[in-house]
Amino acid sequence: MLESLMAALQIPELKRRIAFVLTMFAVFVLGVHIPVPGVNHAAVEAFFKDKGGLLGLVDVFSGGALRKMSLFAMGITPYINASIIMQMLTLAIPQLEIMSKEGEAGRKRIAKITRHLTLAIAFLTAVGITMGFGAVAGMSILNRLQVWITMTAGTCFLLWMGEQITEKGIGNGVSLIIFASIMTSLPYQTGLIATSVQKGLVNPFAVILLIAMFVATVLGIVYVTQGQRKIPIQHVKRVVGMRVTQGGSSFLPIKVNTAGVIPIIFAISMMMFPAQILQSIPALKNSQLLRLAYAAMPGASWWGSLLYVILIIIFTYFYTAVIMNVHDMADNLKKYGNFIPGIRPGKPTFDYLDRVVSRITLAGAVFLAAIALTQYIAPALTGVNSFTLVGGTSLLIVVGVAIETMQAIEAQLLMRNYEGFIKQ
Repeated sequence: MLESLMAALQIPELKRRIAFVLTMFAVFVLGVHIPVPGVNHAAVEAFFKDKGGLLGLVDVFSGGALRKMSLFAMGITPYINASIIMQMLTLAIPQLEIMSKEGEAGRKRIAKITRHLTLAIAFLTAVGITMGFGAVAGMSILNRLQVWITMTAGTCFLLWMGEQITEKGIGNGVSLIIFASIMTSLPYQTGLIATSVQKGLVNPFAVILLIAMFVATVLGIVYVTQGQRKIPIQHVKRVVGMRVTQGGSSFLPIKVNTAGVIPIIFAISMMMFPAQILQSIPALKNSQLLRLAYAAMPGASWWGSLLYVILIIIFTYFYTAVIMNVHDMADNLKKYGNFIPGIRPGKPTFDYLDRVVSRITLAGAVFLAAIALTQYIAPALTGVNSFTLVGGTSLLIVVGVAIETMQAIEAQLLMRNYEGFIKQ
């Protein structure tokens, strides 16, 4: 990996792309520290001291900007939500499904709709966050509108930055923005741990155990993320026009973790939603119903954690079915005259693929549930509550994006080092 990175720095074009990505990271860090004008930052700080754990994950995704109520307070989360909604609508609305199959033109139209949806979600999220924190209490409607527009503009700027990174940098821009957000919060969390050790609140051996858990979790994520089941495929000889394609064999790769981090995001969003709604209603702030909603959160009770695991498994199967159509896979194999050795084309192939995908999805779902629970198990074992990168969504995203970006760099190197048939 380091050899690939050093080789990329020797190529002027790749060096410029990497420098562009690092420049955008610097702009992001600058935006994290620019406060939104007119906001009651004292009210936000008091909210996080009292009930900040509910939005701790969102704060990590914003690089700590939410706690500071800065320009990038909402991060890129509204765009993620808009993308998920568009994926669901594409399956439910025939017009969008047809549009998604129209090639580059259709994808551009869907991307435009996603941007508009991001704008609407960002504005509504800004209203909800500031009202819930009490950050705009006592302000006039004009000043409130100024705050909401500023926060919405910050999210839109991050979306534009992500598109620029995708076009002029290396890797997926939105993923790299999320990566930068999580890594930006790392110094703050490390500082909290160092302060706790100095004050004697945390045992140094507990920190060593925390580091060991961190390394073991990273190794486990890399192993499972790279893991795949290779189903052998036999190709038959075919006549295409005036050409005869030779038969051969290859394999159909099925990843263990096909759904990625999306099931965890779905599950935690669903479990946070009731508490967020009840908390925004003044009459229910001290009610038994709100206390029950907090108790249902993962890590707060054993049945809350169990519900969290069940939701992750359900959403893993759901999202895998969304992005991997087993019926189309079986039909395409039959259409092009390919087959799995020992399995007849048609329904037997579909049954076989469905059985394999179901079993490997279960392994991926259990893996995601274990990673998600590590975020709550680690503090119980070590007594360190401030390091959110051990387990959970954040570490899974960091490792996944790092692997994806290095693969993109290696692909660029391979493309430039390939001499082609002209020089042969």
